[in-house]
Amino acid sequence: IPGYGDSPSAEMVVTAQGRVAFLDHVLQELGMQRPVLVSPSMSGRFALPFLLVQGDRLSGFVPIAPVGTKDYTAEQYQRVQTPTLILYGDRDTALAPQALQNLQHLPERHVVVLPGAGHACYLDKPEDFHRALLGFLHQLK
Repeated sequence: IPGYGDSPSAEMVVTAQGRVAFLDHVLQELGMQRPVLVSPSMSGRFALPFLLVQGDRLSGFVPIAPVGTKDYTAEQYQRVQTPTLILYGDRDTALAPQALQNLQHLPERHVVVLPGAGHACYLDKPEDFHRALLGFLHQLK
């Protein structure tokens, strides 16, 4: 993600609109048609605005304690019809509860809490994470 880790920052991703355009470009370059977007932590800054603007292009959405959920209103979330699996670890007491409070307004949501897992629940409990993810993927049309 531009501007995170060792990647250089990019002027394009300063705004939510720019982040939507960036993610749209990535999906087009990869030739992806109706992908499931998995969004852990910082990637929420990219995934959430994309979901709200172009969620109909996704088969599903899997937020994992993403940042930026408080930047949008309950009404914005309520308009999203994308099937969503909200995943987080029960030991993530900082970001996960705030994200869940905002994401609970998504009408097509299912929530899975991984016991004994922290913020990076996919690293702490990979088997449980994959079981939940695969179960969600099998339910999609």
